[in-house]
Amino acid sequence: MELPKRYIATDIETRWYQFYLDKNLFDSNVDPTKKSYTIVIPPPNVTGALHMGHMLNNTLQDILIRRARMLGYNACWVPGTDHASIATEAKVVAWLKEKGITKEDITRDEFVEYAWQWTKKYGGQILEQLKRIGCSCDWKRTKFTLDPTMSRSVIKVFIDLYEKGYIYKGYRMVNWDPKAQTTLSDEEVNYEERKGKLYFINYQIEDSDNFLTVATTRPETILGDTAICINPNDSRYKHLQGKFAIVPIAKRKIPIITDDYVDIEFGTGCLKVTPAHDPNDKELGEKHKLPFIDIFNPNGSLNHHGLHYERKDRFIVRQQIVEELKSNGHIKQIKSYRNKVGVSERTNVIVEPRLSEQWFLKMDELAKPALNAVLNHNIKLYPGKFLNTYKNWLEDIRDWNISRQLWWGHRIPVYYYGHKKESYVVAESIEDAVQKVQILLNDPSVQASDLSQDPDVLDTWFSSWLWPISVFDGINHPENPEIQYYYPTVDLVTGPDILFFWVARMIVAGYEYRKKEPFKNVFLTGIVRDGQGRKMAKQLGNSPDPIELIEEFGADGVRVGLMLSASAGNDLLFDRKLCKQGKNFANKLWNAFRLVYGWDANQEKPTESQKQALKWFDSLLNQTLLKINKDFENYRISDALMSIYKLIRDDYCSWFLEFLKPDNNSISREVIDKTKDFFKSLLRILHPFMPFITDELNSKLNESQEPLSKSSWPEVKTIDPSLIKEFEFIVKRIVSDVRKNRRTNKVKFISIPSKELHPKSLTLFKEFITKLAGVPVIEKPSNSHSQQRYKSWIGNELHYFLHMEDIDDASKNNSKNNLVDNEIKRLQNFKDVISAKLNNPKFLQNAPQQVIDLERKKLEDIKQKINQLEFDRSFL
Repeated sequence: MELPKRYIATDIETRWYQFYLDKNLFDSNVDPTKKSYTIVIPPPNVTGALHMGHMLNNTLQDILIRRARMLGYNACWVPGTDHASIATEAKVVAWLKEKGITKEDITRDEFVEYAWQWTKKYGGQILEQLKRIGCSCDWKRTKFTLDPTMSRSVIKVFIDLYEKGYIYKGYRMVNWDPKAQTTLSDEEVNYEERKGKLYFINYQIEDSDNFLTVATTRPETILGDTAICINPNDSRYKHLQGKFAIVPIAKRKIPIITDDYVDIEFGTGCLKVTPAHDPNDKELGEKHKLPFIDIFNPNGSLNHHGLHYERKDRFIVRQQIVEELKSNGHIKQIKSYRNKVGVSERTNVIVEPRLSEQWFLKMDELAKPALNAVLNHNIKLYPGKFLNTYKNWLEDIRDWNISRQLWWGHRIPVYYYGHKKESYVVAESIEDAVQKVQILLNDPSVQASDLSQDPDVLDTWFSSWLWPISVFDGINHPENPEIQYYYPTVDLVTGPDILFFWVARMIVAGYEYRKKEPFKNVFLTGIVRDGQGRKMAKQLGNSPDPIELIEEFGADGVRVGLMLSASAGNDLLFDRKLCKQGKNFANKLWNAFRLVYGWDANQEKPTESQKQALKWFDSLLNQTLLKINKDFENYRISDALMSIYKLIRDDYCSWFLEFLKPDNNSISREVIDKTKDFFKSLLRILHPFMPFITDELNSKLNESQEPLSKSSWPEVKTIDPSLIKEFEFIVKRIVSDVRKNRRTNKVKFISIPSKELHPKSLTLFKEFITKLAGVPVIEKPSNSHSQQRYKSWIGNELHYFLHMEDIDDASKNNSKNNLVDNEIKRLQNFKDVISAKLNNPKFLQNAPQQVIDLERKKLEDIKQKINQLEFDRSFL
């Protein structure tokens, strides 16, 4: 069979992936005779497109699931997408705008219908893209968080938690997105350092011509001030305690209060208190029973409390109010100032802290089992450095704001009734709500039209926290065979940025609804960053298109490029060169196959050296496999690949095959068969990392279409550590030394002193050295060979002799000998001086340690130089 000289990935990858799908190789069904191994995909947003973070995360999952299949598990990888309330609603609003429709023009039901149309047309493309990188998910199990069974699970859990007293409605300070007009979770707020201004504003003291100066970055919020706070121990302001100040422009009288919270040294020592628009101010407001004045509309414009700025945008008001304050003399100074501001991850607008009525879930009691599960190692985090982060979060956990002011999502199952719609019931449907209200009011005439459902939807995380349970319908049918068989899952692969927002909450839900952990291990990946250390993001334009990378380097090449530098929990500095390295590795493997495939069995039996080579690589393969297995146990997946990469590229291709490669393309059948067996084993351990090329080459070696996922993971067999060590020292180090020196010297012969090596070892490896170094081995030169000229050197504690083409005459040798003698004497004197210094107790007692270490290093260097010169002189 004639194979192309270079590996062309595109056609082969497409063909093999379709083969996998046609043969249902990724499907999993309940099988009590086999142990399950389950992974649930972190569901990407239905609006999303594949990015480098997805590439890393899903490649790792695919590696784990493919290896699990080869280990004999009934492996099940469940895919799916998240409905992503905020992101999808924003996409649908933009889509409708293109059609000339605004959200305000249509009803809620009409909007939701449009959202479903958009989702079916554009959503879920990321799952198709995951197939391009080889993800071996059980696609028939694909879930969507708004699927009917998933939605029933969410509503059922809400009702259950409400009836248990965990869910309540209350006013709280929240992150408010004025563009999306909804509250955000902390995870959806990014903090960016931006240039701004610090405004020093004078507040007049009541019945006085004196002023207090307050510094703020948000001058528009003075219209919501309800106090000025000073530290009770601040001597500058003791005379003002209990007095009042006048809010500029608003001309409202506000108290001057005292609290230890105020830092005397910071700013002016005076703090304006705006309880409705700052979380710290809110606490002060509650403590001192201050009024709360909300000056903003939901869209970020000012409401009637904004006086003549009503209906104007907050940032326009900032500019105009500063001008007004300047004109009436209330601005003392303005300074440039850099501070961090919260920005909505979804809409990229600055988030407003806002007091709002929301639904909350009490978390303190629910979180206790989840905390203990990790502290007791029922669930293990990899790497372990994240344990303290997890512990700190759960020990200081706050109630969860679970409501969002959106139309797309799981609508909160609360139904209001009564004249002012102030009373409510919680029910699975409007029909159930009507029955509950009829019973409560003892009024059978109550109808659905008398009730109104809460307009909010649930936070997207409120559905995804049930993911490991709901994908197997374990909420609605807790005893069904699938949840019993596949739960708990084994491994979760995700990013540390959602360790609390998703991982911890899944653990909470797992113990609340299954009384078990949802997974055994959590493998936390690093963040993919560019060469400057910046997180890769489309907004920065520093993230390559993964599909373009796959088309250029092949999916296997990109997978290897990512994994070679993706240590557990450590950020990955991505470079396209890594993908090229992966592509080159695929080509190396391809050509190794071409080489072995082309050998003919024209030799009766292997030579002793060939037998030794087979024994050496067999031991090395098993030793490496042992390390790879341990790396997998410790979730050091990158280290496992590095070991495989080195074993194939260096040991198998550059040493083993180079030695065995026959000059006349003939070799014994035994060597060919064993070499191919090694190749098959290498393909098996590489398969989880590079599924396409390994299946392609394996099919050619076996002349069948049996995929490697149906084969077993190799077992560790006999290892001969002494043989591996001998080969490393005698062959690799000697050959490397000789090759290095041959580049700069015209070499005919090499001699290795027999006293340096065990005679048996030299005999066994002599053929390796002569062939791989490209020079014959001769006996150690004796003094009788003085008419011959040798280049000698010491490397790896061995003495080498290279015979040069030119022959020096005696006079030249004598002259050179004298020069060497003089140099030895000079170095000997230098050695004596340093030795005397190091033998001097006073020097050792008084000199800094780094000086002593330096002198010791000098001494060792001189000894080595003298040793080399004396060795050279014996052959001049």
